[in-house]
Amino acid sequence: MTTVTDMKCACESCLCIVSTDSAVQKEGKYYCSQACADSHPDGQGCGHKGCECHA
Repeated sequence: MTTVTDMKCACESCLCIVSTDSAVQKEGKYYCSQACADSHPDGQGCGHKGCECHA
């Protein structure tokens, strides 16, 4: 059996790949940052280089 440890951030507009060990978990999904997990309440992105997510 293979264990998946890296996956795309659950935020649809986000391009980041996150490790399940270090991801922010919310409602069974994995996010690269608290901003993504909270659906970008202030319109800020995750702050990771090359990623423009904000919604």
